[in-house]
Amino acid sequence: MKVYKCIKDFNPVNNPVVTIGSFDGVHLGHQAVFAKMRNEAKKLNGETVVITFSPHPRIILGNDNSNIKFVKTERKKIEHIKKAGIDNLILIEFTKEFSQQTYKQFVKELIVDYIHPKLLVIGYDHHFGNNREGSIENLKILGMEYGFEVQKVKEQEHENITISSSKIRELLNNGDVVNANKLLGHEYSITGIVVKGNSIGRNLGFPTANIEVADEYKLIAAIGVYACRVLVNGKIYKGMSNIGYRPTIEKANNEESGITIEVNIFDFNETIYGEEITIFFVNWMRDEHKFPSKQALAHQLSKDKIHALELL
Repeated sequence: MKVYKCIKDFNPVNNPVVTIGSFDGVHLGHQAVFAKMRNEAKKLNGETVVITFSPHPRIILGNDNSNIKFVKTERKKIEHIKKAGIDNLILIEFTKEFSQQTYKQFVKELIVDYIHPKLLVIGYDHHFGNNREGSIENLKILGMEYGFEVQKVKEQEHENITISSSKIRELLNNGDVVNANKLLGHEYSITGIVVKGNSIGRNLGFPTANIEVADEYKLIAAIGVYACRVLVNGKIYKGMSNIGYRPTIEKANNEESGITIEVNIFDFNETIYGEEITIFFVNWMRDEHKFPSKQALAHQLSKDKIHALELL
């Protein structure tokens, strides 16, 4: 997949089949759009072109950025779009000035002038441009003017739930990774760098890798203990992860009391400080609790491991 960080650098392709969107999560609804694009491009002997925005429009347009979180970081979104078999990806810098463009300006000055689309494939509820005036009906009118066709992909459902990024974020905020994963079509994950902890888990017989997430907008699932899989140096291991405040562990005076993400990797004893790992969340197991002693915590962790292995 070719990635363009400026639409002006885009190299024209034969019979472009284009879509536009933010694509947070790259969920099954997005994947249906991409599948439609691939099929149509094959018929036309053309190439697929995905247009997305950097940063996400909500970061620029939102009033309170502290509450803005996304299922995927930009890097992971790009990786999943590539996995979907897309030929070309264009990242358009999203600014307040850009957001003032009308949908007509956006279509003419960017899509038509630089890409020359043969076909525009749009999700069922897609709108864009200032005041979200770029509806499917309006796009079809512009398509007649500029010589491209517009096709709509119907809404995708799973067990009578309409698949959307906002629904997936809601599920993750409630710790429901099972249903979030069903709507995503893959497992929700967190990628981070392993940092030094206080070795308390090791002393309890359950050494943990503590990870630091660089992207402040990454959505972290609800506090709790999860069964998970962990990618370390190209190999997948089973494990259990805790997202929370570790209430049983006394904090040192200089230790921050924010949320920590740590994972006990089963059958693993390597030192991986400074390395990047990815935790894939499979199932929520329990709330985080404050135990009366470290011994009581260790006893619970033994039960958690048995439960995690059953789920994995």
